[in-house]
Amino acid sequence: MKTIEQWFSEYGESHQNPANKLIHWFCVPSILFSIVGLLWSIAPISAWVAMAISMLFYFKLSFRLSLAMIIVFALSAALSEGLGEYLLPSSISIFVVAWVFQFVGHKLEGKKPSFFKDVQFLLIGPLWCLGFLFRKFKIHY
Repeated sequence: MKTIEQWFSEYGESHQNPANKLIHWFCVPSILFSIVGLLWSIAPISAWVAMAISMLFYFKLSFRLSLAMIIVFALSAALSEGLGEYLLPSSISIFVVAWVFQFVGHKLEGKKPSFFKDVQFLLIGPLWCLGFLFRKFKIHY
């Protein structure tokens, strides 16, 4: 299994353009929330199961980043619960718009999204954002 640094390095290869990075800063968390919201709309337990399975992957990579992801997932779950009847249409809208922007970002970058190479990069995106914050605040992950 790759280390977190190997994942970040490989993910970073297709995320060099400043505009693409900025787009990812907004769209990756938005997509993550929208997926939790879509699953929550089906049944909250489906969202909790998906988050738990994701956490198994995250804990193998970094304990501290995993703890931060628990907070991200908890906030996503709370927001999903709070949106009530607006959750499904909001989640669908956010998902579609955020993915459109992601592809625009990669068009600007001139490189395909990393997940075309390995679907696991869909799980790395949120950690990549958190990893940046950890490095910015000099927190070892």
